[in-house]
Amino acid sequence: MEPYHLRPIHFLSAFVGSVLLLCPCMAQSTKRPLKIFILAGQSNMEGHAKLSSFDHIGMDPKTAPILKEMRDSKGNPIQCDNVWISYFTGPGKGGEAHGKLTAGYGARSKPQQDGGKIGPEFTFGIYMQKQLKEPILIIKTAWGGKSLHTDFRSPSAGPYIFSKRQIDQLEKQNKDLAQARAEKQAATGNYYRLMKRHIKHVLSDIQRVIPDYQPDQGYELAGFVWFQGWNDMVDQGTYPNRGEPGGYDAYSDAMAHFIRDIRRDLSAPNMPFVIGVMGAGGPVENYGEDRIRYKAIHSGFRKAMAAPAALPEFKNNVTAVLTEKYWDPELDAVSDKVAKVNAKARSLKAENQGYPDKKGALSPKEQKQIVEAYRAELLTARDLELLKGITNAEYHYRGSAKIMAQIGKAFAEALAPDDH
Repeated sequence: MEPYHLRPIHFLSAFVGSVLLLCPCMAQSTKRPLKIFILAGQSNMEGHAKLSSFDHIGMDPKTAPILKEMRDSKGNPIQCDNVWISYFTGPGKGGEAHGKLTAGYGARSKPQQDGGKIGPEFTFGIYMQKQLKEPILIIKTAWGGKSLHTDFRSPSAGPYIFSKRQIDQLEKQNKDLAQARAEKQAATGNYYRLMKRHIKHVLSDIQRVIPDYQPDQGYELAGFVWFQGWNDMVDQGTYPNRGEPGGYDAYSDAMAHFIRDIRRDLSAPNMPFVIGVMGAGGPVENYGEDRIRYKAIHSGFRKAMAAPAALPEFKNNVTAVLTEKYWDPELDAVSDKVAKVNAKARSLKAENQGYPDKKGALSPKEQKQIVEAYRAELLTARDLELLKGITNAEYHYRGSAKIMAQIGKAFAEALAPDDH
């Protein structure tokens, strides 16, 4: 990817936990410095909650007030007049979409095209603006299926080191070890660099995104939110001892390096930082039989993700937000019912293989009627409404706007200044 052509940027450290861009005429400006927030990560930062799942938010008295903030008087997603977003995503070299924040800045197959989904950015912007009561800019960079150990690996983390298990497997497959290392080296840090370049690209010309921005007002890098982890959590090669104490220590180390490096590269040494800790599946202590085998792995990884926030050097400016708190067990229950219906359909199909030649076999139409009757018996009217809140896989927080909206709100609250 060709590097962006950047304007010279001169930074001056200002408030604790932030950086301010100033120019000689700053004292004459009547506007406060523009607060800028950076959101980065993989598929759950992209966001896979379809807009069709919005109604589900209103089914719970605890989250119904959030839905009211997300919709206008006609029931349409609001457009935030004082919140702007620049979103960089997509395959290959990627692409950018920017404008006033509204729904639709979630996962996109085409960067400039509204994907009909939200990630954390929508409610993050809504609630951050409510707290600050001033204009803000969100810079979001996110790509699905990316790791911290390779794709987002930052410079001070050093080169990726193959584990003994990986080397043994490569040799067993008669792979060229030197070539494998060269390919890994070429891939290492690619998305960290893409992220950094886009952030600097936006900062070099904020008026391109916010036409009314006055350069003499300056800006403050007011916070960074990281929401990633699935690809590292499931990587047995990189983390051969996952599920054991210390099995994910390498992730904690890489995360700490990432925080130090992005602060250094943006000349923002105390920029507040939020780690969105993976919580798909909910609290591990509530895992049922279908998830119990993942308990040690999920628990160990979540602790490793949160660990950097406890380091003395990050005291009071790195926060771990446990997204498991916003998991919806009611969606689990209805999903389990649907699984039973699907299992019934598979069972009937297997039992009646060979129709019409097989004596006594049920026709596909008869099978369908039995399944539909079972579904009607099992699923209540509320269940059918709840199903509208599920639009994607469990590892994407079921594509639930209710879950994603709460996560975005929690990120905003974690970064809210003490004086607001």
